[in-house]
Amino acid sequence: MSNQHPTQLRQRRNRIVFFWFRVLVSAFWWDVLVRSLGGRKWANRTALQRYLNHARRFRALAIDLGGVMIKLGQFFASRVDILPKEIIDELASLQDEVPPESFDDIRAVLERELNRPLGEIFASIDPVPTAAASLGQVHHVTLKGGELDIVKVQRPGIEALVTIDLQALRTAAGWVKRYGPIRRRVDVDALYDEFSQTLYQELDYLAEGRNIEQFAADFKDWENIRIPHLHWELTTRRVLVMENIGAIKVSDVRAYQTQGVLASEVALALYDFYLQQVFINGFFHADPHPGNMFVEPLADGAFTINVVDFGMVGKLSTHTRTQLREMFLGIATRDASRVVHAIDTAGWLLPWADRREIERAATRVFARYWGISMSDIQNLDVNEMRGFLSEFRSLIYQAPFQIPADLLFLGRALGILSGLATQIDANFNIFEAAAPFAQKLLATESGTLRQEAVKQITETALALVRLPRQFDRMVDLLASGDLRVTINEQDRLLHELTRLNRSAARVSWAIMSMGLFLGAVLLLAIGQTAFSLIAFGLALVFGGWLIFRG
Repeated sequence: MSNQHPTQLRQRRNRIVFFWFRVLVSAFWWDVLVRSLGGRKWANRTALQRYLNHARRFRALAIDLGGVMIKLGQFFASRVDILPKEIIDELASLQDEVPPESFDDIRAVLERELNRPLGEIFASIDPVPTAAASLGQVHHVTLKGGELDIVKVQRPGIEALVTIDLQALRTAAGWVKRYGPIRRRVDVDALYDEFSQTLYQELDYLAEGRNIEQFAADFKDWENIRIPHLHWELTTRRVLVMENIGAIKVSDVRAYQTQGVLASEVALALYDFYLQQVFINGFFHADPHPGNMFVEPLADGAFTINVVDFGMVGKLSTHTRTQLREMFLGIATRDASRVVHAIDTAGWLLPWADRREIERAATRVFARYWGISMSDIQNLDVNEMRGFLSEFRSLIYQAPFQIPADLLFLGRALGILSGLATQIDANFNIFEAAAPFAQKLLATESGTLRQEAVKQITETALALVRLPRQFDRMVDLLASGDLRVTINEQDRLLHELTRLNRSAARVSWAIMSMGLFLGAVLLLAIGQTAFSLIAFGLALVFGGWLIFRG
């Protein structure tokens, strides 16, 4: 992956763009045209094989190109909570299958960054990397004083490759954000901007060093969390030297269980580690895949979770953290009203969302599913789930939630963590494990309870003082005939009718698009190439209108 010629970089960009173009065309054909024309069962029956074929092509492309594509593949491979096992298995090897750079290229980077010959820097260095990641690779080293450490070295020319890859993804994002249902609920530009910003942060090892120090300070009193010591004198923007704390991968459950470490205890420690990051510190490790988390067995079944790779981190504002805590406490205490109020206050509900229906759905979820383990979740009865989805069909059809830009990477991290927890201990009960932490949060709330009570009493008193004046104004409006009542349900009804009209129109456009496409194929078969191209062009126009119309 050393420096490439501009022509090679353009070819690389074109390959990435063409891959995502094929994926989008396939999605358009099967999920829009075929489904609109009554082929829903056919589309559902062939979906898994189609997705698996996409995953195989993506894996091959990611291994060949490296860079951002490897990062995307690692993200997909970590989402065992939402992707089929077959696709996870296909992409899982991307965690370890990144080809290493030649040691001569690595030596050149080290000597250029540290401004001296390699022999003056380290007593020894293993030319075979212990880990090869998408943006850099890691080698074991011995310092002049005899200390065993590791050096993380950025891949030569990686910044140019990241720039090209992000340009390609920007093109694909431009297509996706024109699709109405996505555009209304996801800020694709914000997602892209945050992803690209995070990647460039990962390319700055000085920033990663500061993140390491922040985590070391945050968890200095945690006996079961270990953060590596950093050698600042040997750290630059492209080189980072730190303590070697590698041990058993957190996903290799059998390996550490044979040494007396319980998987359930590891899952609980990892869970507590992230609860502290999200709800207390507001500063979290955003890439918790198995290659960045290790278990180090100690005596008598004790252990530490050793955490590395702090290039991708996230920060939460005080307001966001407050609302997340409210949601967490609502879930821990099975208070659906508190959960919905927190979501609403955070601005995560669209204007037409039916708050009462969401609260009713949350209440049903708590009544039926609160307290079940990860394995129980995976083995839920399909018919039961269908019944639940049928009862709240109108709510699901509304899709009333919107994703805030500052939570995109938290959602990604928690998604990876959810999949990791399932791998470690399928019987792990997230509800029971949340109870002690919830009690701690409630204890901190009790300290401000009196202040809150005073505030509520003051607000109520002020409202009572204003009440006679407001009542007089209402009577005046009633007498003059100017009193108007706004019914919010009308807005939601108009919204639903608009959606139904659009759905009916989409069927007509789908029929025209498919007819033109089939006509183009027939014209090409009888040798009418020019007319075939015209028909195909019209099919693309109609199809493009269908998929991108908001």
